Amino acid sequence: MSSEQAMDSRPEFAGKRVALGVSGGIAAYKALEVLRGLQRAGCNVRVGMTKRACEFVTPLTFRALSGSHVVVDDYAPDNPDPIAHITFSQTVDLFIVAPATANIIAKFAAGVADDFLTSTYLASNAPVLVAPAMNTTMLKHPATQRNLARLRADGVRIVEPDAGEMACGTIGPGRLSDPQLIVAAALEILRERDGLLTQRDGRDLDLAGERVLITTGATVEEIDPVRFISNRSSGRMGFALAEAARVRGAEVTVVAGSTMATAPAGVRVLRARSAEEMRVAVLREIERASVFVAAAAVADYRPAARAEGKIKKSAAALTLTLEPTPDILAEVAGARRDGLLVVGFAAETDNVLENARDKLLRKNLDAVVANDITQDGAGFDAETNIITLLARDR
Repeated sequence: MSSEQAMDSRPEFAGKRVALGVSGGIAAYKALEVLRGLQRAGCNVRVGMTKRACEFVTPLTFRALSGSHVVVDDYAPDNPDPIAHITFSQTVDLFIVAPATANIIAKFAAGVADDFLTSTYLASNAPVLVAPAMNTTMLKHPATQRNLARLRADGVRIVEPDAGEMACGTIGPGRLSDPQLIVAAALEILRERDGLLTQRDGRDLDLAGERVLITTGATVEEIDPVRFISNRSSGRMGFALAEAARVRGAEVTVVAGSTMATAPAGVRVLRARSAEEMRVAVLREIERASVFVAAAAVADYRPAARAEGKIKKSAAALTLTLEPTPDILAEVAGARRDGLLVVGFAAETDNVLENARDKLLRKNLDAVVANDITQDGAGFDAETNIITLLARDR
């Protein structure tokens, strides 16, 4: 272990065994950064590659960094283990594939086992983390989206790709996520390993097949190019709910407003700044959802008109005319189709249960989460929360 690795190594990950699979895309070179990041945390990493991946980065490079034989073909003359896909997959704490091409994702989803990496996937009892990387059009294709949904339903974690300029010149989502984020997602899984579901363990996948849509964070309503109306919502609650739903097998989409919280791996995140942007995103996604959880702190009012330039300070008093923002929760609940479960939140300072119950009935919700934000250990700045769940008796 190098001095750099020793400096960054964390005792909780010492000796953790990680299998890193590399498939054949231009982003294959970034897998080297994933490897180094895992090693710096203290993990023991073995690498497996597809033959196409070897055309982008040589196995020798990964062997030099990992210190172990890199497996490409179980039956290659130089492979010391002719059943490596079994020993490789069943002696690790986590199996990562980064980058994961559209081809390898399709094979995983279909159960194809025609090379070392796909055979390893089918033989693995460990949690699986996949980081897609492909052209934007390929990512958006219905077949790819179906395959990703299938993997999520099988318990696979997905690190969503970034948006930006692709190698082909296309601009959009599809770039491999930042290697540091992939490493962070991997370490999160290893940290929770004892209590995690693997792709083989379906006992607690009670939300498999459900599509959960969650809003989180604060909305921002601009007064002028400098100032805005917002609130202190951190977004932690919505992301925590998203993580819990994903672990239990749900396909999860989060519409996130302003938040500094980190989205969990395997969750699709859409960004929205204002209440109107959040409304548009929710209404676009709601038709696919079976559960809607409105955890975002949406501003109740916005300026009736946004100043084009910065409002200058003067001796005179400033009066702002405010208008109500769209009530996203009421709109969804009022136009709901059969089978959609709608859950709201009520952050209150007084008459907490009475106000929450009124919201439950007035907006025709299935349940409402009430919390007194004046309590210690609850509220916008707390790491914890104290809630009362009120359900509608239907």
